Amino acid sequence: MAYAQATARFSRVDVSGNQRIASDTVRSIAGISAGVNVTPGQINGAVQNLYESGLFETVTVRPEQGRLVIDVAEYPTINEISLEGNRRLKDEDLIGLVGSIPRRAYSPSQAEADTQAITDAYVAAGRLAAKVEPKIIRRSDNRVDLVFEIREGRVIEVNRISFTGNRKYSDRRLRSSLETKQAGIFRALVRKDTFIPERVEFDKEKLRNFYLKRGYIDAEILSSSADFARERNAFGVNFQVQEGQQYSFGTLTLSSPEPDVNVDDFQKAMKIRQGRTYNPELVNTTLERLDVIAAEKGLPFVQARPRVTRNDDTRTLDIDFELARGQKIFVERIDIEGNSTTIDRVIRREFETVEGDPFNARKVQEATDRIRALGYFTKVDVQTREGSAPDQVVIDVNVEEQPTGTLGFGVGFGTDDGLSGNVTLTEENFLGRGQSIGLTVSTTSDNRIFSFSFKEPKLFDRDLAAGIAFSYTTTNDDDLTFNTSRVSLRPSLEFPIGEYSRLSTSLLFSSDEVTADTDSSPLISAETGRRSTMGIGLGYTFDRRNSPIDPTGGFIFSIDQTLAGFAGDNKYYKAVANAKAYRSVLNEEVVLSAELEGGYLKGLGGNSTSIIDRFQLGGNTLRGFESYGIGPRDVGLDTNGDSYDAALGGNFYALARLEASFPIGIPEEYGIHGGLFFDVGSVWGLDNTTAGTSTASSADFELRSAIGVSIFWDTALGPLRFNFAKPLEYVQGVDSTESFNFTIDTRF
Repeated sequence: MAYAQATARFSRVDVSGNQRIASDTVRSIAGISAGVNVTPGQINGAVQNLYESGLFETVTVRPEQGRLVIDVAEYPTINEISLEGNRRLKDEDLIGLVGSIPRRAYSPSQAEADTQAITDAYVAAGRLAAKVEPKIIRRSDNRVDLVFEIREGRVIEVNRISFTGNRKYSDRRLRSSLETKQAGIFRALVRKDTFIPERVEFDKEKLRNFYLKRGYIDAEILSSSADFARERNAFGVNFQVQEGQQYSFGTLTLSSPEPDVNVDDFQKAMKIRQGRTYNPELVNTTLERLDVIAAEKGLPFVQARPRVTRNDDTRTLDIDFELARGQKIFVERIDIEGNSTTIDRVIRREFETVEGDPFNARKVQEATDRIRALGYFTKVDVQTREGSAPDQVVIDVNVEEQPTGTLGFGVGFGTDDGLSGNVTLTEENFLGRGQSIGLTVSTTSDNRIFSFSFKEPKLFDRDLAAGIAFSYTTTNDDDLTFNTSRVSLRPSLEFPIGEYSRLSTSLLFSSDEVTADTDSSPLISAETGRRSTMGIGLGYTFDRRNSPIDPTGGFIFSIDQTLAGFAGDNKYYKAVANAKAYRSVLNEEVVLSAELEGGYLKGLGGNSTSIIDRFQLGGNTLRGFESYGIGPRDVGLDTNGDSYDAALGGNFYALARLEASFPIGIPEEYGIHGGLFFDVGSVWGLDNTTAGTSTASSADFELRSAIGVSIFWDTALGPLRFNFAKPLEYVQGVDSTESFNFTIDTRF
């Protein structure tokens, strides 16, 4: 038997206790009106509605003499928000995470959310023990100050990174591929040794890619674990690896079911050699080439798809690149959000696809990679969704900005230059336009350098880089008995002419001056004075290295030429060529490099070359010899009874360097590894070999060589390199040799 629920009807609904919020708003939130039958459940629901609005600290609803009274106490207004106890993270960074707003009502749930956001920021910085507590301080007129009290705690480091299941590559080699690093002696300055769970997950993907790029298609990162050692206040991270077998490229073919596609037109894109270790990046590059050819042939919806046949007996992968038409889908528009500083055009120009073009998922992914590579954003998320019609697609680009400017102060010391200092200001995204500017002031005991540069990497929104560089340089080297100064201005253009090659053109405007001491060489004194130069430059680079930062394979070739003499006093042709190849052996534990370099300088129109333009070797270029340590020189000069030689530089030079770098058994968290090197080279050739009573010696081609060992130390303060060299071929009493050389470049 069912019973009817009792109801009540109220003549009025009165509101009391409210100060800022209108009574009608309170009634609307409660959902109860006068003159309507109301059940007890509806009254309880009204109370819940008022609490859930987040506007009221207390709510009381009671019937009284035929009317319903809603008595509320509003949450106070936030007067100000402050942070206390934070030292490692700045106020401006943390306040940006807080959702509570001054002059708005205080909400406990929002304060809790803010607390969690601040805590998460500390976790992301490796401070897992950070504690954040919100507190309110009562003020007059129902106002409060919201204070977040922070106890930052200590940074939790990664004390050890280990691997299980790896047979091909050592722990040391695998650790070098990860973003997370082990804590070393500079743990107070290095932040990549901080334990961050998200970074460990990212490292799993990096480890997987490491194996995949080396042909281990079945490689899996089965798990990762992090164990906290309380006695060390640090985590030990272990990755369980399953390597599998290494595969190579087998038969590579082209096919197409489309009658209007001639596969012979696409053969030039097939550049992968059969038998080469499988690398998915090479497959992607081939797919990109095929797409370009399809567009050139007027086949916009023809796309290449790799069909892979696995041969486990030979451990090869046969790949058939099938050229087939896909669904006809067009790009309706590209929406960009989150770029508060960077203008839309800078992001949009990284897309080869524009509105109205056929949609190509691979081109969208390539554009995503290029946007990430800009370095302007901490996060780049590109998604696609259906547009206004089934054959239309919208590309949504969401980014989060990050700082792109740096101010660097440096100190350094070198056995050649002595104590040095520099100030560097750079901005890679100037005014959000994607342009870069740089300002450098550097000084050593002998040199002063001031330089300014500006670069527009995408002139006219094309792959055309325009730049201008200004520099002012002076030298005042007592050992060389002459001084120089140079003011130069060099505008330039750079653009690709091939898949791996770039060409640069430039103009050169400079004013140079050479001054000599009274006891300087007559050969140098004959070159003193000021010269103006106007010339053009042409440079070419072909780069096939596997990494521009830390290459372990491939090669790079470059040549730079300058022709001066269109105006001004100085007329010459100058060229410098360099070729360097890299190869890794012993499972990439040892990196070998071989380098050839040469230079040619020729005075034109009867002009002789100047010492400010001539080449010199020594120091870090030809180890085992001091700067200006070899080559033409004026021998036996006398100053107050002291005999000395004056280095003159040469019109030509040739240099070869062989080097090997390898671990030396020291844990890699210390950043120390070793190397062996062999350098051989020569500087020769002068336009004038006599002046007054002086005659230049060593002006002919004569090889000099040295062998030695290096100690590399990658520190948080900067890279250090110690070279211990033994000259093998040299002229005693003429060449200036040195057995030890080191440099340090400290930035903070």
